[in-house]
Amino acid sequence: MQSTESIRVEFDDGLAILSLAQPARGNPIDGGFARDFKRVAFDLLDATGLRAVLLRADGNNFSFGGDLKAFHPVRERLAPLVREWTGELHMGLQRFWQTPVPVVAAVQGFAMGGGAAVFAGCDVVLAGASARIGSAFAQLGFSCDSGSSVTFTARMGAARARRFVLMAEMLGSEEALAAGLADQVVPDAQLQDDALALARQLAAGPTVAYGEIKRLFMRASAAQLEAQLEDEALTLARVSATLDAQEGIAAQVEKRKPAFQGR
Repeated sequence: MQSTESIRVEFDDGLAILSLAQPARGNPIDGGFARDFKRVAFDLLDATGLRAVLLRADGNNFSFGGDLKAFHPVRERLAPLVREWTGELHMGLQRFWQTPVPVVAAVQGFAMGGGAAVFAGCDVVLAGASARIGSAFAQLGFSCDSGSSVTFTARMGAARARRFVLMAEMLGSEEALAAGLADQVVPDAQLQDDALALARQLAAGPTVAYGEIKRLFMRASAAQLEAQLEDEALTLARVSATLDAQEGIAAQVEKRKPAFQGR
């Protein structure tokens, strides 16, 4: 397993530690990240001796989600780029979530949009006390992607997940815990150590049984996951071509209130 530009990979005694490694940019999701994530996810499936995975992030924030600064210059021709990026990312996510070992996520600071969807598909999520988890798709004039319609629903239930995305809610760590987006809230200073300890604990456990437990639960929703990922990608591509989506990106970058027209 090798590190990439946006993801640092460390492997120690059966534990793979994946660190989102662009903290100065807020660990964004863009074309480069999509390609890197797909590569790392495929490497995990081929890793010899893999017993657990820890997904974490460098810096003060887990991920700002989509890189709006990168979207802004190309917002009028975003649809084909979205199809390309989601093709890479969604294939990687499907493989990552099906990795046959426990996957622990450590979430600090802001985790937005697609960044939140990525960790929501993990098996155990630890959030720092000051973490803020949000879904900004709708306020930007976008539909959701990164498997969020599946992972948020699995964790929160359909009605709560729909409201979370539709209302572009921002949840504090305790609210995320109550909603099911986080499994445990820990003091910020302990987050990385506690997540690492939990990942090591799981790595020392009966990982064949863990993998079969994951497979059984994934089997119940596998067809839905595949269909939803494709539907999300094509829907986001269509929506990204609307005037509202272009206005949402421009307004966010220009730090003003968007003027949506419903088209």
